[in-house]
Order: sequence, then C-alpha cells, then structure tokens
Amino acid sequence: MLRNYIKIALRNLWKNKGFSLINIIGLAVGISICLLIVIYIQSELGYDRFNEKADRIYRMVLERRYPGRSTSYSIIPHSIGEAVQKEYSEVQQCMRMYADGGNTIFIRIGNQVFEENHVIFADSNFFQVFTIPLTQGNPQTALNKPNAVVLTEETALKYFGTLNVLNKTIKLDAGGNDLIVTGVCSKVPENSHFTFDLLAASSGIDFTKQINYTGFDAYTYFLLQPNASAKSLEAKFPKIIEKYVAGEIARTFDISYEQFQAAGNGYNYSLQPLLDIHLHSDLEAELKPNGSISTIYIFSVIAGFILLIACVNFVNLATARSVERAKEVGIRKTFGSERKMLVMQFLTEAVVISVFSFITSCLLLLILLPFFNKISGKELSLGFLLNPVFMPGFLLFSILIGLVAGSYPALILSSFQPLAVLRGKFKHNQRGIELRNGLVIFQFSISIILIICTIVVFKQMQFMQGDRLGFQKDHIITLQRTDLLTTKTKAFKTELKKIAGVEDVSGASSMPGGQNFFGMTMKAEGVKEPLTGRGLVVDNDFASTLKLEIVKGRSFSDKFPSDSLAVMLNEKAVAELGLANPIGARLTSPDPFLNQPGKPGQTYYTVVGILKDFHFQSLHQKITPLILLNTSKFGEVSPLTSLRIQSDKFQHTLTTIESLWHQFLPQQPFHYSFLDQDLAALYHAEQTSQRVFGVFSILAIFIACMGLLGLAAYTTQQRTKEIGVRKVLGASVQQIIVLLSRDFIRLVGISFVLASPIAWWVMSRWLENFAYRTGLSWWIFVVAGIAATGIALLTISYQAVKAALTNPVKALRTE
Repeated sequence: MLRNYIKIALRNLWKNKGFSLINIIGLAVGISICLLIVIYIQSELGYDRFNEKADRIYRMVLERRYPGRSTSYSIIPHSIGEAVQKEYSEVQQCMRMYADGGNTIFIRIGNQVFEENHVIFADSNFFQVFTIPLTQGNPQTALNKPNAVVLTEETALKYFGTLNVLNKTIKLDAGGNDLIVTGVCSKVPENSHFTFDLLAASSGIDFTKQINYTGFDAYTYFLLQPNASAKSLEAKFPKIIEKYVAGEIARTFDISYEQFQAAGNGYNYSLQPLLDIHLHSDLEAELKPNGSISTIYIFSVIAGFILLIACVNFVNLATARSVERAKEVGIRKTFGSERKMLVMQFLTEAVVISVFSFITSCLLLLILLPFFNKISGKELSLGFLLNPVFMPGFLLFSILIGLVAGSYPALILSSFQPLAVLRGKFKHNQRGIELRNGLVIFQFSISIILIICTIVVFKQMQFMQGDRLGFQKDHIITLQRTDLLTTKTKAFKTELKKIAGVEDVSGASSMPGGQNFFGMTMKAEGVKEPLTGRGLVVDNDFASTLKLEIVKGRSFSDKFPSDSLAVMLNEKAVAELGLANPIGARLTSPDPFLNQPGKPGQTYYTVVGILKDFHFQSLHQKITPLILLNTSKFGEVSPLTSLRIQSDKFQHTLTTIESLWHQFLPQQPFHYSFLDQDLAALYHAEQTSQRVFGVFSILAIFIACMGLLGLAAYTTQQRTKEIGVRKVLGASVQQIIVLLSRDFIRLVGISFVLASPIAWWVMSRWLENFAYRTGLSWWIFVVAGIAATGIALLTISYQAVKAALTNPVKALRTE
C-alpha cells in the first residue's frame, strides 16, 4: 500500500511540476538554513570544551566602580590571584596569563625576522590547567624557567622547518631576550577563547615580580578543587579586598577605603565559568572577540521563521489547489476510498516533497557554508553532518516537517463530500481563503521585519564609522613597533616629516580603538577623591595628527622643558576631578618605581591642555576620563607612529616611507595598518550581523515571493474566464493587472502595518547595546515597505501581465 501511495505521489508531483518545484526549493532553502544554523550553534556552544577540566576552571574578573559609572574587566591585578590561592583551599591551581594587546612582536632567528601577533606569557602551571597537548617537551616543566618558550607545531615549522626544535634559541626583539624552546604543542583549537603561536614563561617579565593589587595586567584563572563551590569562594572575595586592596588604596591616596567607597569607587570581584566566557562575556580587554548568546537566539529564531515561511508556501499552495483536486477526491470516495486512506495519500505527497527538499538542502549547504564562513569570519565544516546520529535525525526532522505542513491540507482535502463535488457544487471555502491570506501576511511580516533590521544595523554601522568620533580617521597609517628605534626615534620622525605627501607625524603608546591604554589614577591638589582613567603616552604632535580639538590650554611642546611632567586631559576627566580652572592644576599619581619602605612613591604632573572629548574606544562604551602623558618622560620612545598622508600621493609616499624604515631598521619588517580599518575591526560582530541579516532577508523574501508567484499563477488560472469576459466588455490591460494585483498588494500593506511596530521594538532593544547610537528614522520603515511592495508587485506582475495579454477567445472557448 505504501508503495502505491509513493507511486501516486510521484505522479502527482510530476503532473504539477511548477507548484512542486516551488515547494521543494522553498523547503530546501529553509532546511539548509536550519542546518547551517545548527552547525554554527554547535560550534559556538563548543568553545573551550576541549579542556578536560573545563567544568572546574574559572576566570576571576572585576567590576571596577567609579563615581557615576562602572567598567568590567577581564584582566585584574596579578597579585590578587596569588592572594586568593594563599587564603582559600578551594583553589587547586592559580594560573595567570599576560598578553601584549595584539601588538606585533618581532622574533629573530639568526638573520631572519618573523612578525607575530599572538604571543602570550603564562605561569609555569599553564598546562596543568588547560588541555593543550605537547608533542615535544614535558608539560610539567616546560615553562619553569624565565627564558622558556613553547611553540605551536605550525610556528616551529615556520621558524626551523622541523618539529625537532627543543633547546633551540629565538630572540625577542622587543627586549633582545634569548628564549629557549622547551616544548612544542598542538595548535590551539579554533573554538578557544584565546589563541597563541608562542607561549613564553611569565616569570621572565620584571613587573610580575612586583606586588600589585590595583593595576590591571593579568588574566587570572583558577582550577578549583573537585566538589569545591565557586559561589562559596566568590562570597569570600570582599575579605581579599579588605585585607590586600584597602591598605594599598589608603597608602596611595591618604584616604581610608571607606572614604574611597563613599566617593563612588569600589572593587567587585567575581568568578566566571570558563565555558561562559565566549557567549556570556563582554568585558574590557578580552583575549579574542567573543560571541553572544543573544546572537545564537536571534539566528535560531530567524532560521525557524524562514523554515515556517517555506512551510506556509506548502500549506497555501495545497489549499489553493483544493478545487482542482476536489474531483479527484470525489471519484476516489465514490470508488470506496476511506478518509484515512486519502489522508495517507496526501501526507505521503507532503513527505515525498520534504525528502526531496532535504536532499536538495544538503546540496545547497555545500554552496552556502563557504559563503557563510566568509561573511561570518568562522571556519565551520561539514564534518558535523557526517555524525551517524545527526543525519538520520535531521532526515526524520524533515519528514516531520512534511507531516506537519501537509496535515492541514490533507484533512481539508479528505473532508470533501463526493456528491457535492461531482455535481459541481463545490466552491472555495471562505475560511480557506482567509487562512491563505493570513499566511501570506505572516510571510511578508517576517520579511519586512528582516529588511528593517538590516537597514537599522547598516545605519548604526555608518553612524559608528562616521564623523562623530571627535577626530579625523581617514588617510592615517600606523607604523608598528617603532619603539625598536630607541634613541633614533626623534631622527626618524624628523626624516618622515620631510617626505612629500606626509602632512603630520606622531608617536603614541596606542591609537584610538587599540588596547594599549593603561589604567592610571590621579589626585588633584585640594580635591579629596582621586580620578581613575585611561592613560596614554603621546608626543607633541598627537593632537594635530588626529585633528583633535584643544578647548583650553595647549598641546605638549619642546619649548617647555617641564612638559616631560605635563599632562593633557579630556573634558570627562576634568569634570570628574571637579576642576574649575584645570590649566596649571597639579596632579599626583602613584609611581611604584619611586616606592620607599613605608612610603609609596608619587609623581607630580601639571595640566597644560584640555581636549574635547573624543572616542578612543568603540561606541559600545561611553567616553571615560583620559590622561595623556608626554613621550619626553620616556625618552621620546613610542610603540606606534602614525602619519597623515595626502590621498593623491599615497602610494608614492608609502614607498618612500618604507625605504626610510629600512634605512633606520634594516633588519626589521615594515609593518603598517590603516586607522580607519583598525577602527572598523572593532565592530566585527555588528558587521557580521549586518551581512547575515541581509542574506536572511533576501532568502526570506525569495521564499515568500516563490509562494506568492505560485498563488498568483493559481489565482490567474482560476480567473481565466472572468478575465476573458472583462476583456470582451472592454477592460484594458492595465485594469486587468490592477485587478489581479490589488488583493496581494493589500496583504503586503497589512504585513507592513503589523511588522513595523515589532521591528521598532526589536531594534530599539538592540540599539541599547551601544552607548552612542543612531535613531530609528521614519524613512527606514518607508523604505522597507516600498521594497517589500515593489518586490511583491514584480513577482505578481509576470502572471498578471501574462493573463492580461491572453486572447479572451481562448479563455471563453469552453463556455
């Protein structure tokens, strides 16, 4: 019997090839999107699960409260972790990592120099906490010595052409230190919240040997004892603050910790499960860009809606063709078919369509996955689909889709009364028409919401990368590692300024959007509460190169020898310090290098200039206090040098700059980046969302329009005689087109009315993630409505024009 059902189903599908193709393609696209999202979700949820002790690993993070604001950090003072391990037995291992903010580090091997951007310094127990297998070396001792370094297999082959590299020497150009290779490890898995090409011993870094309870510098991880409670340990952290942090605050600022808190300051430490870092963490100074659990939810919902739109096509077309199949049902019932047999027949047709759709979706996935990887920046593979449980499971899911989508049409079609049908008294059911209209409205409502979301994301991206940053980002390149120039820094800058096409040259410890801003605390004379802000070391030309506005005072200058101890502040810093007359104000800042027994060291600075607030971080964060120090305090040396170049002479100027670089640093690679591109990289997640929303919008509209095309074709077919009569009575082609199109356009209009408030609410919530955001302008909704209406009209017009141009004699010949 089943074989007979399948044979008849295949025959009916072939007989109605057009409608069958619409259903199969629509469902195939919907299923392939679901498959794609399942692969994406599986990858995102799998982050850091390769660690054997993942359920016992926690990262210690900090919420630092300031007067009127707070910031959460993924890095904390390196001495805090030691204190927690010393005080509480719940901690089995405390391991700290240090990163260089993504800056380029040059590695020298003989006469060869290599650029590296993924270098991490870690405590010796790194491999006791994280599961990254060593293919050479002993994980227990690999990082025991201060000059030890572990290379990944890929890095070892790049440096030496072999994996047998134990005891070989590499040199860090930053300090000229020789490092001995003590191990080779596998590549860090892609689904890890950190990555590295070189892992060096942190015991070789001088500042890690100093006591530090207030400066943020270390990523601190705890491996807890089996059965230890993270919540119980976390509840004890206030005692750590009382015992270790409060005293340092009091010694540094000459106020009690209670007064420090009363002014709105404070520290709140907590434990973050390792497995939550990728999807549930959006903290300052993350080691890699994280994902978001909200993105998982959004993509899942969108994929579900696209699949629903495809299912709606099936229901709509099946119920629309009910009149055509009514006679078939009448004849079958007359010859003894029971209703359950008819239901089985129609469900079989639905299942056959879903199986064909599943096969087609697998082929589509081969095309879509590389494209999705490109727009999302992921490296997803189809290996997951080869799982012996997954593929049969998804096939069953596809069959279930067919059963669910086909059940309503099957019940409707099988309920027809044979006598009424065969006498020609069967007519369209009003409830069926209303259902089809409702489903079309649902389809286009989803499509319009996606169009609006895409436009809003694009508008926010334009807003973030526009001219509201407070500085001019275009035509600026940044040279990396100019700190290697040391004493030749000033001469290099002088020669750069002589190059035709170079407008300005400036040195800095970090550029806007970078991570090398350091925490700095200052106290003004006569002001009780200290200021904590971001510190940045810049030279005299920093403000002019970025076209920053100086609202009071001046920039740093060689004309004033005392400027080595001068600072510039942004407006936010002045407001938080409460300085009525900031120019000339004296500020003190802790300086550990000046510490004496029982007396913390202090450095005194003078305010010489006030900068108009500008965005030195992404627009996700509000502008915070910024303190600019002068490079002359540090021998004029700066890690980065930025140049503003005339756009019409760019290529020639860049070639000249590279030639000059090799004169000053003949053995160092010439490495530069564009400031506007560096800033754009801050919004990678939003750019991904923009592209994915755009693709999903196109697919949703494509599927909805395929269904609309099928309905328009069927409606036109049913009204062929009516169209013939109207043409005989004088109706024009335009009038026929309007007649056939207006009902569908009305449905799109209703969809727009329903979709607009929903899209407004969704995107209002999304924009709340940004401290500075664009508005939901009225034109966004108008453009989305016009786009949806235009696409629907184009879809319908083919069938409408075709019907309007048909000879009425052909339509009336059978009457």
